[in-house]
Amino acid sequence: MAATRMISIIGLKNAGKTTFLVALAAELVRRKFRVMTIKHGSHPADMDQKGKDTWRHWHEGNAERVLMESPGQRVLFERTATESDPITLARRYLGDADIVLVEGFKRAPLPKIEVYRTVAGPKPVFDPAVHDPADWVAMVTDDRNVRAPFPVFRFSDTAWLVTIANLAWDRARILPP
Repeated sequence: MAATRMISIIGLKNAGKTTFLVALAAELVRRKFRVMTIKHGSHPADMDQKGKDTWRHWHEGNAERVLMESPGQRVLFERTATESDPITLARRYLGDADIVLVEGFKRAPLPKIEVYRTVAGPKPVFDPAVHDPADWVAMVTDDRNVRAPFPVFRFSDTAWLVTIANLAWDRARILPP
C-alpha cells in the first residue's frame, strides 16, 4: 500500500473553502489519483431524515455505530467521546487514498492552502507574527494587496488550479503506510 498524502484547505467562514476543495479534488481525480476528503464541522451534522430507519437506529436506538449501505454509497454514523484530529481520522478510515484533502482543522500539523476573500473578513488567517510560513503552501485570494512569503494566486489568474494541484501533491504531508 502506498503512502497517503494530506493537505488542509483553510480560511475564514464563507471564504470559498468548499468550492476550492471541490475544484482541487476534481483536478486531482482527473489525474487519476484516489482522492478522499475530511470536513471539519463546528456542529453535529444530521445526514438522515427524521423517522427513517437509519435515523431511528441512531436517534431512538442510540446505536454506537450505524452503517447505511445502498447502491453506490455507504454512510457510517459513529458516536465519539471526543473529536479526532484529521491525521488519526485519515489513518482509520482513508488509508487507501493517494491524497486526503482536509477542509478546516486550522491547527492540525498539516501543510495549508488558504482561501481568502475580502467579503469573508478584513485579513487572511495567515499572520506572519503568529504563523510559520513554512506551514503554508499557497493562498488563493481576490485581494490584490495580499503579499506573503509563499505563492499567492488570484482567482482571476489563469491556470492557477493546475499549479496549486502540483504544489498540493508535492508539499502534502506524507503518512507512512
